[in-house]
Amino acid sequence: MSIPIKELDYGEIKSILSEKDHRVIFRKTNIIPDDEDLYQALNSYVNYDNIPNKSVLGVDIYKYSIGYGNLEQALIPFLFRRFMETTIDQCFANHKFIFQKYDPQKIRDHFISTGDGGFFIFDTPLHSLLFAINFATVLRVYNAFHFYPKLRRIIGSINMRYAITYDKVYQFGDNYFGRAIINNARILQRDNLNRCLIDQNVNSWFLVNIGGLENLQVITMTEISNIHEFLDDYDTNILDEYADEIFGIIEKRTYGIINSDILKIGKIQSKSTELSIYLLHMQVSLKLTNDDDPEQKKVFTISLGNLNTAGI
Repeated sequence: MSIPIKELDYGEIKSILSEKDHRVIFRKTNIIPDDEDLYQALNSYVNYDNIPNKSVLGVDIYKYSIGYGNLEQALIPFLFRRFMETTIDQCFANHKFIFQKYDPQKIRDHFISTGDGGFFIFDTPLHSLLFAINFATVLRVYNAFHFYPKLRRIIGSINMRYAITYDKVYQFGDNYFGRAIINNARILQRDNLNRCLIDQNVNSWFLVNIGGLENLQVITMTEISNIHEFLDDYDTNILDEYADEIFGIIEKRTYGIINSDILKIGKIQSKSTELSIYLLHMQVSLKLTNDDDPEQKKVFTISLGNLNTAGI
């Protein structure tokens, strides 16, 4: 069962402070108070260790602020929105079993926009990876003049960089916070080579659940459906009714994920700890259908990330 994002409530925290602290206090002689009672109350309420991990997919348009003219910059937010909406449609069409706990609005609600990209919050790194693959496919279709070709000529090509992290995420009001988001932003900020980078927690998740990211090129839906997060309350009847566009029922390397390469390239500092960062490069073949004319079909082979191993 999908574990909801932990929500910290403004009113609850304010109530704890009202009971354990003073909003304002003026004394002739000020002293530093003993905060142990407040600390224990806040620690119990936040319960940080039990905040569930979520996966964050960060996407960013390379050189948005300096690489495009005024008209192009004004149009790119619309184009990104169309990329996002089309990718959502592709995920539900291509991966019905894996995305069965989602609906389009849930994905939109768990998206943090940055104007020239943003952060998608998912339950597992596999959700993030599949969304990134489908997003990269939509991007390739656009760059190849098959998606709004006249708009493509006006705006020009779009290059993206991707990052996937896995750590704590929580909600406060309408906003999302947590180390998974912070680490993701740091990785994206430090990459200027349009790669797909992941943190050590994502690499460990795939290592534990499928034996490593390299196995994605031969894994089947049988293995996917037996991952721990997909065992609880997932409808396996979907596997018989709908085929997954990437993970079939038999091993193959001629369609879906053809190649998967992973390489450690450096470390970043996260609070008092260091996070190892890995370069992920995949080649994926997907068949696309024109929604406006279902008779039109085309297979695209795309690369997610690249093989530039320069550090971070």
